[in-house]
Amino acid sequence: MTLPQLPPGRNVEVRAIDGVRLHAEVFGPQDGYPIVLAHGITCAIGVWAHQIADLATDYRVIAYDHRGHGRSETPHGRRRYSLNHLAADLDAVLDATLKPGERAIIAGHSMGGIAITSWSQRYPTRVAARADAVALINTTTGDLLRHVQLAPVPAPLSAARIRAAGTFLKTFGATPVPRLADGPNKRFVAYLAVGRDAEPWVAEFVHQLFAATPPASRGGWARALVDSLGPTHISLRNLVVPTLVIGSTKDRLLPIVASRRIATDAPNLASFVELSGGHCAILERPGEVSAHLRRLTESVAPQRRIG
Repeated sequence: MTLPQLPPGRNVEVRAIDGVRLHAEVFGPQDGYPIVLAHGITCAIGVWAHQIADLATDYRVIAYDHRGHGRSETPHGRRRYSLNHLAADLDAVLDATLKPGERAIIAGHSMGGIAITSWSQRYPTRVAARADAVALINTTTGDLLRHVQLAPVPAPLSAARIRAAGTFLKTFGATPVPRLADGPNKRFVAYLAVGRDAEPWVAEFVHQLFAATPPASRGGWARALVDSLGPTHISLRNLVVPTLVIGSTKDRLLPIVASRRIATDAPNLASFVELSGGHCAILERPGEVSAHLRRLTESVAPQRRIG
């Protein structure tokens, strides 16, 4: 299996609340039921190629690049990257791409899932107004560094390990592209983001996306996530719509315990799925992820069911 070609899309320019230009694309039938996709850190719309190619045959699929990713603008300055910006940017995309009164399935992978939960916490009245259901894939609500598998460390040294992991991820995230060309750095990106049983093209593609993301964005988002997602978790209290949670049993970056916690805390859990593989389930197990998104869509929008 390789990455499929994206179907023809329609570009939509979105303006964030602080003026940053965000790039979104709409695929599939114009009158189709909407599914919104939010990608992870150091990725871009193309990381959803499998899901877009599958779902856009029947649904209107809306995907966007986070600020500093893909074709969206890269703002400079640490204050332009935060959970508040993640939430507000998602809300701006929904306003720009959905019709008045229209609701959608909103799915997020990794940082895209953090965007959804941050949005629900900060925009509580918008959840039921804009979402029929949400999908949280390989993501977390807090304790970002406690379980990340950089290296095994004895329990008495766990606090030092957490501090060191935070410093390392923020530094590595901001590393300029030329320094990423050597083998060790490339292998480390694959180690964190891709399961050992994944096809070779997956690791290569993930590294290409990482290297193509501007260092200012990588560093800005790494700092924002590390500094914001400590022991205090994002509240899921306002996430009242049906929620699909997908985790991966070999995920080293956001291990399965994070997904299990979300499944426990979600006030309206629709389904909890554990897949084999690493952090990038949307690339490593694309057919299964697409099938679960279809089931979720059909369960909340039976009047628009296909076939």
